[in-house]
Amino acid sequence: MINTIALDMDNTLLDSKKKISPRNTKVLRALHDHGIHVVLCTGRPINAIWPYIKQLGLTQPDDYTITFNGGLVVNNVSRKSIFHNGFSYDDLKEVFQFAHEHNYPLDVLDFDQVYEIMDMPRSIYKGTLKNIKFVDSKFNEMPAGDHPYAKVVMAIEPDRLSQIIKHIPDTIKEHKHVVQSQPHILEYLPQGVDKSVGLQHLLAHFNSDFSNLMTFGDADNDLGMTKVAADGVVMANGLPEVKEVADHLTASNDDDGVAVYLEKFFATIL
Repeated sequence: MINTIALDMDNTLLDSKKKISPRNTKVLRALHDHGIHVVLCTGRPINAIWPYIKQLGLTQPDDYTITFNGGLVVNNVSRKSIFHNGFSYDDLKEVFQFAHEHNYPLDVLDFDQVYEIMDMPRSIYKGTLKNIKFVDSKFNEMPAGDHPYAKVVMAIEPDRLSQIIKHIPDTIKEHKHVVQSQPHILEYLPQGVDKSVGLQHLLAHFNSDFSNLMTFGDADNDLGMTKVAADGVVMANGLPEVKEVADHLTASNDDDGVAVYLEKFFATIL
C-alpha cells in the first residue's frame, strides 16, 4: 500500500514558472490530511524551498524533506537531520582543478550556504536559488578539515554544459556521483548519494520500505528513486532514459501531471 509520495520539484511538481498549481496543491494537501507522507525531493537546500513546503502544509512534526539530491534528510519543523552524507574539503579539489583548468564557473554548497568560487567566472547559479546565503570565496579560503560540504555545482548555459559533460575526467566520474539535474545545472555529489538513498533512510525511519513508495520525476537525478519505487511515475516532459524505467507516465508539469495521476490512483479517498 502506498503511504509515501516523493516528488521532484523542478519540471515535475513545479510548472515552467516555478509555481505549484492550485490543482496540485489541493490534491497533495488532501492526501497529506489523510495521513500519507508527502516528501519533496530536491537538489536545493531546505531554506530555498521553504515557501513550497508552507504552501503544501508540510509543517507537521513527522514531515521531512530530501535535500541535496539525497545527501540530507531533514525534519521540516525541527530542522534536525536523520541522515546526511557529504564531502570533505580535500574531496572537492579534483573538481576545482578541472573547473579551474577550463575556466568553468563553480559553486560549492555546505549544509548552510553557497560559496561562489571567485577563482573562476561568475556562474548563473545565484539566479536560480532564493532564501539561501551566497558567500564570495576563493577556493583556498574555504573551511577545510572536517567541515562538511553537500555538493559542487556547475551552472552555465545548456549548450556549454553539454560540452563540459563530454570532458569530465574519468577520475572524477569514478569518485563522484555526477548528475545533470536541470538543463543548465551539473551537480557533483558524494559517491552513492542519490534521492533513493535519502528515501531509503526516511522510509526506514517510518518503519516502511520501497514497496510503499510512489515517486514523481523527470530528470537524470530522479532515475534512482524511479527505479526503486513501487510506482515510479515520470512526467510527459521527462527525459527518454527516465521514461524507460518508469512504471507509469503522466501529463507534463505544465498540465498538472502530478494531480492528474494522483486523482486517479487515490480516487476512493479524494
